[in-house]
Amino acid sequence: GIECDFTITRLASDRFLIVTGTAFGRHDMSWISSHAPTDGSVTIRDVTSSLACFGLWGPNARSIVESVSADDLSFRFMQARQITIGEVPCWALRVTYVGESGWELYPAAEFGLRLWDTLVQAGAPFGLVPGGYRAIDSLRLEKGYRAWGSDITNDTDPYSSGLGFAVRLDHEFIGRDALPDPSTGGEQSLCCLVLADSQSVAMGNEPVSLPTGEIVGRITSGGQGYSLGVSIAYSWLPRALADPGTAVSVEVFGVAVAAEVRADPLYDPTGARVRA
Repeated sequence: GIECDFTITRLASDRFLIVTGTAFGRHDMSWISSHAPTDGSVTIRDVTSSLACFGLWGPNARSIVESVSADDLSFRFMQARQITIGEVPCWALRVTYVGESGWELYPAAEFGLRLWDTLVQAGAPFGLVPGGYRAIDSLRLEKGYRAWGSDITNDTDPYSSGLGFAVRLDHEFIGRDALPDPSTGGEQSLCCLVLADSQSVAMGNEPVSLPTGEIVGRITSGGQGYSLGVSIAYSWLPRALADPGTAVSVEVFGVAVAAEVRADPLYDPTGARVRA
């Protein structure tokens, strides 16, 4: 299964920063600690309370930071660098959970408000607005990013989840022998569904049925894709039903809504925007 979903940034030859979802810190810390060497060669420390975190993403993210930073921002996607924004030093991680170019910014906690004020002021001419969880969730659905705990769990495998690109079989790792055949995956596949009625939104656990009425799955997560103007949902379906174009229906608040399996990601399938 998939035990955790986080990013690991190498800060130095012997120092790494692990960032996980807000709700999963204790779970992930416990898992990592229980599998860490016991010979004293590795030290694990929870630094959550010592850092603030801001995600700055979108087509104008670079212009906003460039207006208040003299540092070189040309480092690529999945790289990190220490920069100064205004008067605030921070780590800038070139990662995204929303499918747009930008950074996760990590200043010391005591400078968090200063960085916030700097970004808000610098972003005003560019139309910068704060976005909450639902905005982020809508964007990650359009981009096809999986949510741990709903779309993927410790009961799912990476190949069937569409995450086979993250598996390297040229070395040993925990769970390697339990993986299914990479060419086929497991008996089910995580599928992207687009509902015919864009105003019908599946939130999770709704039944997914064939035209015959047979229930073949349940929604793991869903929401409005505001950039695309469609209602998106994800569901585990039998592998034979995972082909794009397969017709199903989703029961949304007691009403059967027609839906179709689509190839994902729906938004920026080549990944050009996150690498811009």
